[in-house]
Amino acid sequence: MDPRKKKPRQRNKIRTTRVVVGFDPEQLKAPFLLRCGALLIDYIVLIIVPVSTLLIARALGYDGSKLLNSSLSNSGWFVTFVVALANFFVLPPFTGRTIGKFLTGLKITSKDGTAAGFKEILLRHAVGYPVTVFTLGLGFIWSAVSPGGRALHDYIGGTVVAYGKKLVSEKRYVKKQVPEVE
Repeated sequence: MDPRKKKPRQRNKIRTTRVVVGFDPEQLKAPFLLRCGALLIDYIVLIIVPVSTLLIARALGYDGSKLLNSSLSNSGWFVTFVVALANFFVLPPFTGRTIGKFLTGLKITSKDGTAAGFKEILLRHAVGYPVTVFTLGLGFIWSAVSPGGRALHDYIGGTVVAYGKKLVSEKRYVKKQVPEVE
């Protein structure tokens, strides 16, 4: 071994994370009607593209099977698929919000109030939403009567939908230094 080469020393880095203090899901739960509004906005965002392309194709003279099998219609459904993926699987892990939740001021958090991770969001949207739909919407309506305002897909994903403006206005976020070993 070369004596001039030194072994690298382990350094402790300190990173700052935001932690929610005194998170109480019952106080910060999203109102049911606001959650319904966010869901409606998400639905409108998803359905506007295929409806628009079908209307444009109809105005161009497509009828019947030509209308449904046109390249314009197919491209509209493709764009809708991409928007759905972005809205439900790309935006929430990074921002904690879908487009509808962003416009209504709601935020998806984990049960303790910290940012929901990719695994929680994936469970919530890929498993929880289909189960909620399978129960004919009763899993969603459960959020109106549950004490923490959690729907069935929230229980499956381990998440809470909180009213984001309350989180910020009450300054529940504090910065905490966490040592990180390299």
